Amino acid sequence: MLKKSLNKSSNPFFAGNRIAAAQTANADYSQAAESQEVMTVQGAVNKSIMLGVLLVATALVSFNFPNPLLIWGGLIGGLILVFVAVFKPQHSGKIAPAYAVLQGLVVGGISALYGAMYDGIIFQAISLTMAVFFIMLFIYKTGIIKVTQKFRAGVVMATGAILVVYVINFVMNLFGSGLPYLHEGGTVGILISLVIVGVAALNLLLDFDNFDKGEEAKAPIHMEWFAAMGLIITLVWLYLEILRLLAMLYGRD
Repeated sequence: MLKKSLNKSSNPFFAGNRIAAAQTANADYSQAAESQEVMTVQGAVNKSIMLGVLLVATALVSFNFPNPLLIWGGLIGGLILVFVAVFKPQHSGKIAPAYAVLQGLVVGGISALYGAMYDGIIFQAISLTMAVFFIMLFIYKTGIIKVTQKFRAGVVMATGAILVVYVINFVMNLFGSGLPYLHEGGTVGILISLVIVGVAALNLLLDFDNFDKGEEAKAPIHMEWFAAMGLIITLVWLYLEILRLLAMLYGRD
């Protein structure tokens, strides 16, 4: 049961929904242009750092005092906030910090559970997540991979497919079973996990592009919070997937 609970926490749902939600903000752009309060890349970066600090702070609390109620409360509360942000992006300034706090509870609690099972896995997961982040940032800035409409559509489709798989697996778990290989430590399970990590990493390119596109389109300033929240969503997903992948590799020893 413990392993099943840990596996369910790696949910790519958020990455797919926040991409679609970017389209709903277009109606606000003209209003932002009139007020001259528009989104900038630097503003989005600053807000991302603020959200990261909030996430780490609550993660440390949850890590030192792990509690299943905190984990599930963070998951459910975070899911609700994402839905609200999707339909009401203008309120992202309040939603995004609350989301970061709740996800910190999730990340810290799950990290504590994995850390109790595998010594050193938390440091490795954090290091790999940061390494992937900076590698993808380098790839984006140098134009090695360009975020075209076809590329964006492909990543969104892949993310959506992963979401469908996790939903099916969740429903099957309610009836005492689950999809084969998805959370198993064999070769097939590890390959599946690697693919999911890869898709999560590609979502970072979309997040970076959202920052630039928002500034170019003179998006309303609240979209800085919305874009920053999207980046945090991707990083949390990436970290949890890397953590799960490492646990599979540890289990083979």
